[in-house]
Amino acid sequence: MKNSLFAKEKTGMIFSRILFSIVLFLYYAFFAFPLANASSERETPIVRAVKRVASAVVNINSEYEVRSRRSPFSGFSTDPFFDSFFKDFFDPGLERRHKRTSLGSGVIIDGKRAFILTNAHVIERTGTISVTLMDEREFKATIIGADPDSDLAVLRVDSRERLPSVEMGNSDDLLIGETVIAIGNPFGFSHTVTTGVISALHRSIRTEDRVFLDFIQTDASINPGNSGGPLLNIHGDLIGINTAIYAKAQGIGFAIPIHRAIRIVQDLIRYGEVVSSWFGIVVQDIDERMSRYLGPSNARGVLVKAVETGSPAEKTGIQNGDVILSVGKQKVVSAEDYLAAAKQVAVGDTISLHILRKNQEKVLSLTTRSFPPELAEALGRRLLGILVENPNRHQKTPANAGIPEGVVITKIDPRSELAQIGAKPGDVIRQIDEIPVRNVDDFKKAVVQYRQKPSVVILLQRGDQGYYITVKL
Repeated sequence: MKNSLFAKEKTGMIFSRILFSIVLFLYYAFFAFPLANASSERETPIVRAVKRVASAVVNINSEYEVRSRRSPFSGFSTDPFFDSFFKDFFDPGLERRHKRTSLGSGVIIDGKRAFILTNAHVIERTGTISVTLMDEREFKATIIGADPDSDLAVLRVDSRERLPSVEMGNSDDLLIGETVIAIGNPFGFSHTVTTGVISALHRSIRTEDRVFLDFIQTDASINPGNSGGPLLNIHGDLIGINTAIYAKAQGIGFAIPIHRAIRIVQDLIRYGEVVSSWFGIVVQDIDERMSRYLGPSNARGVLVKAVETGSPAEKTGIQNGDVILSVGKQKVVSAEDYLAAAKQVAVGDTISLHILRKNQEKVLSLTTRSFPPELAEALGRRLLGILVENPNRHQKTPANAGIPEGVVITKIDPRSELAQIGAKPGDVIRQIDEIPVRNVDDFKKAVVQYRQKPSVVILLQRGDQGYYITVKL
């Protein structure tokens, strides 16, 4: 009897355990597992990419001082005409100074050395730069180097700990239509994520003062404050640096391809500036008249107008009249295309030039070098028609009286454009485009840097008056 009761009790316990297991299974099947699956389904590749990179994106806050003078003639103070008419009557004591703040974004590209990549225009007029990380740590940043021509700059912060950084991607194999992600600080809204697709590649953007070439176009929202932030592929790899330099854009974003940025970043970190490689080739567009002369087969590149003596191009065998079809893998159909391709080649690199000579195609190999400093003086004379020297600080003249820095024009070719504009010996050059000219070395540096531009803006000073003039090269 006892054995029978014990058997029944044991059977009941087994049944209860089975029932409990069934209930537990049904609970997980209908409640727990669906919740877990729903969470994993929501974690899309975009979510994973943002999680991976967000901590490497920084907010950049820069402050700069703005000076303005208040006219004593208050009735005319808002009219630019009267401001210029009465400019000699301004009281220096009426000068106003106030601070403005510029917001932008950046991305940490080297966590060990704490290097941050951003746009040059984000920090171009700045006095102090603050960098804020996602975890709200804040650092003061210093400028390692900036290149306005490419709109790129490298900053550095002093951190005792290794910082999170982004993985470099490849912008050479981008596909039109592929998904991209932008992270930045638009209008001060920290770490804002937007997505879109690549709309086009190799876009050119013309602004008021320059042309930017070879941009990625996307429909991801890029607004003021996004500038300098990363453009990512679906894996979270860095493929571009967002920029908001095109004010007319509506629903259109642009980014600098990372393959172009890397070459510039390397120079900025190593030299503090971009060192332009020397090909020694002067090119020009093939217009309709020249196309008829050369023949239709020659009208798809740029014409070699001149080859500089002793240059890599001369040693390679490039000749006047050759038509350059491509520089490396980049086809060129205009002088702008050629200059953009040449800027991507570092000093000491070997590049293939695909040319057309007398209706025969050739591929030549050219190894670049830096422009020889000893040729800079002759280059300045050829491009600008002038010779300059450092001013004699002990000899006060109307041209250099009270001027702290600059170079004095000692000789000027009367046939040059500068002479036609009205420049004359004794005038002082204080700036060429973005490069301040403090001495002859700065002048040579600017001439070499901008030697292939169609024109430059020069700050010319005579006495206590300064004039900005545009000069064709």
